[in-house]
Amino acid sequence: MKKVILLCMMFAFSNVIIAQTAKEKAAKTKVATEKKVEKVKVDQEKKVAKVKKEQDKKVKEANQDISKAKKETNEKVSKAKKDVKAAEASAVGKVKVKEAKAKATLSKSKVKKTEVEEKEDMKETAASKAAEKKVADKVSGSYKGKKVYTGPKGGKYYINKNGNKTYVDRN
Repeated sequence: MKKVILLCMMFAFSNVIIAQTAKEKAAKTKVATEKKVEKVKVDQEKKVAKVKKEQDKKVKEANQDISKAKKETNEKVSKAKKDVKAAEASAVGKVKVKEAKAKATLSKSKVKKTEVEEKEDMKETAASKAAEKKVADKVSGSYKGKKVYTGPKGGKYYINKNGNKTYVDRN
C-alpha cells in the first residue's frame, strides 16, 4: 500500500510541476506573439507611409500635368480669339466682295440667257405632262413658268421637263 500511495503522490507532484511549466510556456508564447504583432503593425505602418508618399507624388504630377494642359488650352483659346477677331475684320471685307461677285454673276447669268434657252427651259415633254396628271397635290403658284405644287408635308415642288419632282426653296 505504501507503494500505491507513493505512486499517487508522485503523480500529483508531477502534475503540479507540469502545470507550472505550461503556464510559463503560455506566458512566453503570449509575449512572443505580442512581439510579432508589434512587428507586423510597424511593417504595415511603414508600408502605408510609403504608399501615401507614392500617391502624393502621383497627385502632384497629375496636378502639374493639369496645370500645363490648362495653360496650353488658354494659350490656344487666346490665339483662336485673336484669329477670330482678325478673321472678322477681314471677313467683313470678304463678305462685301462676295456679295459684289454674287451680284455680278447674277447679272451675267441673266444677260447670257437668250430667248431660245428660255424656251428650251419651258419645254414640256410627254413625261412631264404625264407626271403632272398623276399628281394629287394642290397647285399653289408658279415658278419658272411651271405649276408649283404643295405636298402633304408642306414641301413645294414643280415637275421638270423629265417628269421628276424638283423642290423649290422655301425662300
